[in-house]
Order: sequence, then structure tokens, then C-alpha cells
Amino acid sequence: MLDGFTAWPPEFADRYRALGYWRGRTLGSLLRERALAVPDRLAVVAGDHRWTYAELDDRADRLAAGLHHRGLAAGDRVLVQLPNVAAFVPLCFALFRLGAIPVLALPAHRETELAHLARLSGAVAYVVPDVHLGYDHRALARTLRAEQPTLREVLVVGVPQEFTALDAVDAEPVPLDGPAPSDVALLLLSGGTTGTPKLIPRTHDDYAYNATASAELCSFGPDTRYLAALPVAHNFPLACPGVLGTLAVGGTVVLAPTPSPDDAFPLIERERITATALVPPLALLWLEAAEWSLADLSSLELLQVGGARLKAETARRVRPVLGCALQQVFGMAEGLLNYTRPEDPDQTVLETQGRPLAAHDELRIVGPDDREVPPGETGELLVRGPYTIRGYYRAPEANRAAFTPDGFYRSGDLVRRLPGGHLMVEGRVKDVINRGGDKVPVEEVENLLLAHPAVHDAALVGVPDDALGERSCACVIAHGTAPTRAELNAHLTGRGLAAFKLPDRLVVLDAFPRTALGKVNRRELAMLIRESDRG
Repeated sequence: MLDGFTAWPPEFADRYRALGYWRGRTLGSLLRERALAVPDRLAVVAGDHRWTYAELDDRADRLAAGLHHRGLAAGDRVLVQLPNVAAFVPLCFALFRLGAIPVLALPAHRETELAHLARLSGAVAYVVPDVHLGYDHRALARTLRAEQPTLREVLVVGVPQEFTALDAVDAEPVPLDGPAPSDVALLLLSGGTTGTPKLIPRTHDDYAYNATASAELCSFGPDTRYLAALPVAHNFPLACPGVLGTLAVGGTVVLAPTPSPDDAFPLIERERITATALVPPLALLWLEAAEWSLADLSSLELLQVGGARLKAETARRVRPVLGCALQQVFGMAEGLLNYTRPEDPDQTVLETQGRPLAAHDELRIVGPDDREVPPGETGELLVRGPYTIRGYYRAPEANRAAFTPDGFYRSGDLVRRLPGGHLMVEGRVKDVINRGGDKVPVEEVENLLLAHPAVHDAALVGVPDDALGERSCACVIAHGTAPTRAELNAHLTGRGLAAFKLPDRLVVLDAFPRTALGKVNRRELAMLIRESDRG
């Protein structure tokens, strides 16, 4: 058992096995099964690389043997910071088979986050690109290795300089003991908007269910051609169903270097992409680009949107503009996934964030006193289940705050549950502006702002005020000529918004600050406004 990992209590683990959620499969076996069944089928496309299942399987085996020869062992943590490049896929499967644990950092992370992750995980190796989007990761690797005594190895995709080229880590496959299905398979990063990320331990058992059950629900199969447009180190494009779910059913994964329409649209046309996943700001960008793009997007059958709430006004544009079905996905790297279903009515798909993946996902919706709210009312979502963790890695203090004594994870999401079980996300516990005692729900106001024809995107933040404690500031990115606050408030009043919820201020921006996962960084946005007031 990995030190610092909180396992499911034995009675729950036994129950999840008996119910068939945990089937004793390791993540490395997902690829092996497909390679034996369909060796010549195309598995991965990335840049100039086009690998069949047999080729990908062999690369993973040889890399695992090479890492083993270099002293990497089961349980060792490996900090992986790669963009969407071909090497990411065999590297992950090599580590899964070896029993080493990838710590999946995002390409946008820099020294502060990476030093924290290296210390917290005790990583013994660090895998980086040589240069990505103009940034030399080898220089960062030098700094980290000098500061972190556990980091004994740096592996580079590309020109290694004084380090080791990942391509050179190659050996004839050897028998490996490998991990147990109940072992930790990988460490994901928490997706909060502030502070350094926490580490989320996912086991082979629970993450295999996460990927394969998601693939089944989304009707992924051998004909699926999935475009990984978001950074593949993130849970959404990795396993919801993402890369792992697609490979588990024999489909083809295509890696986009960036999610920009300039990169993604030609790949959709050339590779006949059938499914992809985006966060709401990128969905907005794609909808705008599709209006003028000449790319043939007709193969696209499914657009998943998650990572943050997709506002209904944007959701309504997906099928008319992109010509594909929309699936809303509300989940968290800590576990729980909610999906709208193909059979759901249009209104349900447009306005809700889906219902739980597993029949035995246990949900509680509670008020500030931790008592369950009446049906249909808004409260904080608490969850436990067969693929929701019981604790962050090496984080006892955070775990006391984030988990109830009986094992429910406090998501921090404000939701209400409809009679059919679908959830509507109303915001975050902290995404409520306290305006002189009146609570202004951020999501509600943002959704109505987005319905104004001159608003491309909107974010509502609270700014300090001597009289009221907080006032609300509407930050908007405009379509063409920016609206005035009077125009916006007239629009909001016409939509029935209460007077105390009307924005006190309007700030027009060219772009919003975002987290590494693409979410609006509300704290940074509020700080920018306060600094502009002082300046």
C-alpha cells in the first residue's frame, strides 16, 4: 500500500468487487487486450506518428523494460509534464505496466507548481519536452533537479542536452511483476482555481471503471475516432472516456497539439474525427470559428463539454453550428462523473449537467449545516462511490476539510437535483457574492449576461466595498461594440433578474485570466480589478 494513500474501507472494496465495478483489471491490460484482438487497427495518430495497436503495445513494453533497467520500480513516482505528443501514450502504459506512478502535471505549470508536486510526491524522475510553445523545459528541469534531492533522472522528448532522451530508454521486453489492481495507478491534480494543486490517487480498479464505463455510456467503439484537443494529462480527455476509454474499445486516438480551431479543425477533417471534448470557453471559440471556417466538420458526431458549467445559451448553438450532438459532462478528477445521455430530451441536454455514471454513486445535497436540503433545492454536493477517492495523497489537513467522517467527498459544487436524477450546477460554494447580506449567485447572472447579443463571454466577480462588504462586477468579452452597463442591466431586468443581482460595475476585457485547466481564474480576475482601481 502506497504511503499516504487512503484506501476504501474493506467492506466498501468488497462490495464494489461483488457488484462488478472493480474487475481486477490494470490499466496496462486495457491496451494489451486490444493489441491481441486487433493488432493492425490504428490506435494513435500524433503529428507524423501513426501507430497500430501492436506497435503501441510493443513500444509500451520496450519502454517499461528500459525504465526497469534504469532502476525505476513499482511504486516510484514519475513527474510527467508533456503536451499532447505521441510519446505521452506509450509512456503512461509503460509506467502502468511497471507499477510506477505517473504524476500528471500540465504543460502550463512552472517552477512553483512543479517544485510543490515533486516534493509532495517524492518523484524520482521527471519527463519533459525539450521546447514547447517557445518555453525550454530543460532549463526548468535543471532548476528542479538542483532543488529536489529525490529527482535522480530527467527524460526529454526531443533534444536532451545533458539529460537522457526518452527515445533512448529502450530494451527488450522482460517479465515484470507489475501492480495489483488495487494499487495506485496514477496521481492526478486537483482542479481548484487557487493555491497549489493537491494530488488525487486513482487506482487501476477504479480508473479502469471510470474509462470503460464512460466509453460504454458514450457509445464509443471500434469506429470511434477521438480527438484529444484538451491537455491529455487532465482527467476529462484522459479517461472520460478520453484516450483510455477510446483505446479500451479499439478506437483511434488523435492528439491535437493545441485546442485552437487552427489546429483542431484540419485534424477533424483529415482524420474524420467523430468525438471530442472541450471546456466551455473553447466551445465558445469553436462555435465562432465554425461560422467562417471552410473545414469539413461533418464527421463530428459528439461534442462533450465539461470542466465548468456550460451556459444554456451556448449549449443551444452547438447542434445548429457544429452539426453534432452535445453531451454535457459534470465531474471531478476526484471521481464522480455525470453525463447527459443520448436518449435524454433536448431540454435536458441543454439545461442540465447530467446524472451519475454509476448506479451506486451515493449523492447527498446539503446545506451549510450538513443536513440534506429538501428535494429540488440547491445545496453542496457530497459524494462517495466506486470511483470517488477517499482522500488526497499525503494531505491529512486537507482531507479533514474535504471528506466527511463517513467518507463523502465535499465537492464544493452547488447543485440541485431534478426528479429524474439529473443535476443542475448552480455554482460553487464560494461563487456567491455577499452584497450587503443579499446573496448573488454568480452562475445565474453570468448565464443571463451571455444571452445578450453583444456579449461573447461573461464572468461575475465580487470586489470589496466599504458599505456593502462586496459589490458585483460584470466582466465581459464583447461581440463587436461593447454594451454599456445600463444596456446590460436593462437586458437583465427584462429577463426577470432581481434588482439586487444587477451588476454594480462593468469591465470590458479582451480575455479572462484562466487556470491551467482553462477555467476562469476568478481570484486573479478580482485582483486585476482591484489593482486597476488602485492604479
